[in-house]
Amino acid sequence: MVDKKILLLGSGFVAAPCVDYLVRRPENKVTIASRRLANAQALSNQFPGTVAVSCDINDEEAIEKLVSEHDIAISLIPYIHHAKVIKAAVKHKKHVVTTSYISPAMLEYDQAAKDAGITVMNEIGLDPGIDHLYAIKTIEEVHNEGGKLKEFISFCGGLPAPEDSNNPFGYKFSWSARGVLLALKNTARYLEKGKVVEVSGTALMDSAKKLNTGYPGFAFVGYGNRDSTHYDERYHIPEAETIIRGTIRYDGFCQFVKVLITLGFLSEEEEAYLDANAQDNITWNQILAKILNIHDTSAEALQAAVIQKCDLDHNDHKAQILDGMRWLGFFSNAQAQRRGTLLDTFCATLEEKMQYGENERDLVFLQHRFEIELKDGRHQTRTSTLVEYGKVGGFTAMAKTVGVPCGIATQLILDNQLTATGVLAPMSHAINQPIIELLEQEGIGMVERIL
Repeated sequence: MVDKKILLLGSGFVAAPCVDYLVRRPENKVTIASRRLANAQALSNQFPGTVAVSCDINDEEAIEKLVSEHDIAISLIPYIHHAKVIKAAVKHKKHVVTTSYISPAMLEYDQAAKDAGITVMNEIGLDPGIDHLYAIKTIEEVHNEGGKLKEFISFCGGLPAPEDSNNPFGYKFSWSARGVLLALKNTARYLEKGKVVEVSGTALMDSAKKLNTGYPGFAFVGYGNRDSTHYDERYHIPEAETIIRGTIRYDGFCQFVKVLITLGFLSEEEEAYLDANAQDNITWNQILAKILNIHDTSAEALQAAVIQKCDLDHNDHKAQILDGMRWLGFFSNAQAQRRGTLLDTFCATLEEKMQYGENERDLVFLQHRFEIELKDGRHQTRTSTLVEYGKVGGFTAMAKTVGVPCGIATQLILDNQLTATGVLAPMSHAINQPIIELLEQEGIGMVERIL
């Protein structure tokens, strides 16, 4: 049995399920590399036989040396650094796997990767990843039967399980609060009834719609995520008149966030009164009074000013929003942590109050809805649905559904069962079917229905 040397760059929360999958095979020798050695060691200690090393992604020479010593590199570091890993992999003819969207910088290495005979497999987590696998599966089935895909609507979200959605947002942070909030300012583009619709960041929360998932127990709303318009080419569905990919949240989240945006809590502008080096304390009612440009810091005055500024008297979620602001401490003399900007000061409070508790679990919900014109002209609706819960004391649903597909793709490349070369995403039956089969053996898969 020949040893297979695997380099894992990054030791974040999705790394553990990936390592867990790979170390089942005794020939797999895993090296875990992180900028901080302690982080790599913490992960390595969970899996006897793995090795922890320290490595800075900006040290090109060190990265190149590490990549050259292994058969494959799994890059779970921020996507902006993947191109550096691919560059080293091309030079030393080593394979690469990432869970990230293919960026222009990564795609530049496509021909070089083909010339080197290496596989650079990307977008193989949850979203992107499992979503691609089952979208392509149904689309190829429809086309092979002579049908046309008229509408493709897909929504995905990572949320607290319903019993643990016990805060006004119905949301908890398993990663950077700042990243979650900044994503709310992105512009969404999608195709609806043949027309391109563009929703600017500030209007994104207004665009949220209740979703008909077929699961009445889940009161989800969804809003557009990034740019869906190029999926007519990516998914080979030029006939589609509607293509929407979006994000799921519990009902009430968007209305609450819209108020926070109106008040300026997503502002990244430096504010002198929020200077992190200030010696005196500042409270949330003082901050809110400053935002609202009033001198009275009493709860009654602040609440009345918020209602007026955000026009809450005409909002069905008024009570929920005000309860939420009270829960955050905005109407009280609860101390705030100055961090320079309103966004970062706000994030400090969110990260303190909205973490998962020890016995709490998360939920991943992903659903595709396909509106199809069959060969004989009849109409058909199909859905593919994934519902995955985290395990208390085990992996979160999000970590599992990102890390396991990544591990499976890595193993398939090492076993020479995934041999396509270049900078790739799972966009064809030849790549996807073996991954789906192994994924379903792990108890992860989408339930497909014809309605």
